[in-house]
Amino acid sequence: MQKAKKLEKAYQEFTYNLNKYLPDGIVKIDLPLLKQFNLLNKTPEEEKELQDQLPFYFHVIEHQDKVTLFNNQFVVWIVPKIVDEMPLTLTLIALVAKDNVHLEIGFSTFGAYNTPKYVLKVLRHFLSEVIDTEAEISAIVI
Repeated sequence: MQKAKKLEKAYQEFTYNLNKYLPDGIVKIDLPLLKQFNLLNKTPEEEKELQDQLPFYFHVIEHQDKVTLFNNQFVVWIVPKIVDEMPLTLTLIALVAKDNVHLEIGFSTFGAYNTPKYVLKVLRHFLSEVIDTEAEISAIVI
C-alpha cells in the first residue's frame, strides 16, 4: 500500500499545480481530434490487431472520486467530474521512471465522446505516443 500512498501524493501535487505540470493545458477531445488520431471507423479486426500490438495491463485502485491505473511504466488517473452541469472525464497520464512520477499529458472527454469507449481509445493512443517518444529520446541519449 506504500505505492498507493505515493501515487495519491503525486496526484494531489499534479492537480494542485496543474498549470505547472501541464503548461500546454488539458487536451480537449472532440470530433476533429478523433479523426486526426484515426480513432473512428476502425473495423473490429483493426481494433483487435491494435489491442494485440499495444496490450497494457494495469493494477486498479478505485477511489470515491477517481480510478487509478498503474503498472511499472505508467500511472493513469481517470476522474469523472461535473463542470457547468455537464459531465466530463479528466484523464491524466504519468510516466514512472526510477521511482519518480512525471505527468506527461492530460485530456478531457465530454458530450458524445464522454464514454468508456472513447476514453479508452484516446488513452491507448496517448500511451503509445508516450512510449514512442520515450524510445526516441532513449535512442538520442545513448
